[in-house]
Amino acid sequence: MITPQDWADTRLLWDYHQMGHALRPCSVAIGLGSHDLGVAETAADLYKRGMAPLLVFTGATSPTTRERMPRGEAVHYRERAIELGVPASAILVEPRARNTGENIRFSRELLESADVEVSSVLLISKPYEERRAYATARKLWPEVEVVSASTPMTLPDYADSIGDARLVIDMLVGALQRLLIYPEQGFMISQDVPGGVIDAYERLRQHGFTSRLIPESQASNPTHR
Repeated sequence: MITPQDWADTRLLWDYHQMGHALRPCSVAIGLGSHDLGVAETAADLYKRGMAPLLVFTGATSPTTRERMPRGEAVHYRERAIELGVPASAILVEPRARNTGENIRFSRELLESADVEVSSVLLISKPYEERRAYATARKLWPEVEVVSASTPMTLPDYADSIGDARLVIDMLVGALQRLLIYPEQGFMISQDVPGGVIDAYERLRQHGFTSRLIPESQASNPTHR
C-alpha cells in the first residue's frame, strides 16, 4: 500500500530530479535511450519548434527494453521521430550505449566524427532522469552548455503512463541513490541535495521502495542504468 506520506515524499524526489531549465535553441539535441518513447516524441517536438537542427538518439537495449525495442532503443526512437515528421537527414543514431555515461561519451564521439560543432546540448531524458543526465554530461563533456528537457507531465500522469505506481517510486528512489553515490566514483558531478529530499529518500527506502537500488557491493559499477 502506498500511503499519503509515500506520495508526498515521492513528489519531493520528482521535483528535485527535474532541473527546471528554460528551453533555448542548442547546437544539437540528444535523446537518451530508455523504455520511454516519449523521449523521442519530445525530441521531435523540440526539433519542429526550432530548438535544435540535429537530433542524436543513443541507446542499445537493456533487460527492460529488449522485447519492446528489439532493434535497439536509438533505432526505435529514430523511427518514431520520422513518423512524427522529422526528416531522416536530421537524425544521427548511436546504437551502442548501455548506460548514461556511454550515452554521453558515444554521442560526443559520433558528433565529432561527423564534424558537428557543438557548443550547447539539449539533453532529453525521462522526467525523473533530468538531473542524472545533466550531472553526467557536465562531468564527461564539461566544455558544452547543457540544457535539460523531458516530456512535460505531472507525477500522477507519469505514474498512470507507466501503469505501476510502485515501480515509479522505486525508479525515483534508485535515481536519487545514483546521484548520491556516483560522484564519488567519478561518473558525474556532485550536486547539493536538500535535507528534505534526503529525508524523503530515506523514508521511502525504509518503506520498501528498493527494487531499483544498486547493492552496495555493486555501487562502483557504471553499467547500471
